Amino acid sequence: MGEGTATLLWMRRDLRLSDHPALGAAIARGGPVIPVFILDDLAETLGAAPKWRLGLSLEDLARRLEAMGSRLILRRGDATQTLRALVAETGAGAVYWSRAYDPDSVARDKAVKAALKQDGLDARSHEGHLMFEPWTVETGTGGFYRVYTPFWRAVKERGVPEPEPAPSHIPAPKDWPLSDALEDWRLAAAMDRGAAICRPYQRVGEDAAQGRLGWFTGHAIGAYDTARDLPAEDGTSGLSENLALGEISPRRCWHAGMRALHEGKPGAETWLKELVWREFAYHLAWHTPRIVNRNWREDWDAFPWNEDEDHPHVIAWKQGRTGIPFVDAAMREMYVTGRMHNRARMIVASYLTKHLLSHWRIGQKWFEECLTDWDPASNAMGWQWSAGSGPDATPYFRVFNPETQVQKFDPKSRYLDRWIAEGRRNPTDTALSYFDAIPRKWGLSADDIYPEPIVSVKDGRAKALAAYERRGF
Repeated sequence: MGEGTATLLWMRRDLRLSDHPALGAAIARGGPVIPVFILDDLAETLGAAPKWRLGLSLEDLARRLEAMGSRLILRRGDATQTLRALVAETGAGAVYWSRAYDPDSVARDKAVKAALKQDGLDARSHEGHLMFEPWTVETGTGGFYRVYTPFWRAVKERGVPEPEPAPSHIPAPKDWPLSDALEDWRLAAAMDRGAAICRPYQRVGEDAAQGRLGWFTGHAIGAYDTARDLPAEDGTSGLSENLALGEISPRRCWHAGMRALHEGKPGAETWLKELVWREFAYHLAWHTPRIVNRNWREDWDAFPWNEDEDHPHVIAWKQGRTGIPFVDAAMREMYVTGRMHNRARMIVASYLTKHLLSHWRIGQKWFEECLTDWDPASNAMGWQWSAGSGPDATPYFRVFNPETQVQKFDPKSRYLDRWIAEGRRNPTDTALSYFDAIPRKWGLSADDIYPEPIVSVKDGRAKALAAYERRGF
């Protein structure tokens, strides 16, 4: 099937039109371009919050495509079978997509590519989700980097292509294939009443992402070194949800950060390092796929973590009712906004895995359910870093103290007051909205008494250190 036939553009975590190499290649090939999103098994198994957030992004992308005279075709089913069916319906000669790097996506994409090539199609994956392909960054001896700082040094001076603008025109077919209706997929069903609470906090789509990037690099990146650790401040880029779904490219973020660096804004390099931390997570997922669901350091396999997801301590942690205000505020922020401040994530993860000695996989899976910025590589990397079982991990003996962390990073308790209602004479609207976002079956009310700590900061640390010593760490 030669030039002039249609190209199916299989969209996944690349829900944008600018700086989209696969889209550019599809247009350059000649012939009509048919954008497609498939609700396949991997998308079907997304947690409640990321699946709902995906639906918002698809709605925005479909609107943008329609404004250009194009369409987003929605289909549900197995990726290979669905693409083959679309090829038969459209006479397409090629299928292009943006490359993925987590093990489940890699396995799916290999199977799809093999099947389509067997059918005689031009089936190609393209860059776009990362700045540096995992097989292009090597140590002096030819292996991959297992520690972040040398990885940063290896890539910080590399050239990153300038982001490409969105095309002015996407060639359309004479006849469009049938599409599912997005509302029929009911992607918000599992969110229930939480969707209405979460919606105002989402910055959905390419325009919103680029606007936020412009504001951040223009007004906030200079103070990023300090402000990023203050959970009550709007001191971060807030682009994690957009990067997770590909509503903005890392290359665009990189160049905006580099411009800020060259303008002498002091926080720019630290922010660029955070972008590269995301790259590092994906490189490790590519080279060592076990990081996404097993201990990266295999000597942690025998550690006696609690693995009971219904343990009362785990339930209290999930509900934001541990009696440790910083932990509880962070969990409640997640239920109301779909996100959690990064400093707070470290505290929450440390408390679960160290004070409560519960497996990081419990926390990882809960975040998969609740975060609108859920990302398979970054989520796994973050949890293993906090637990001590991952690459470049926090030392096992470092147990974050949530009380001293509040004193240091939220000394006026603005973050705590924003998210905790119990015991406050005039609780904030944000604190009260937690009770509207959570499942009704939890039966919680702002009139409840705030709980005593389920495990005190002092006792939890002592138990964790004793457990590490028994294991010979």
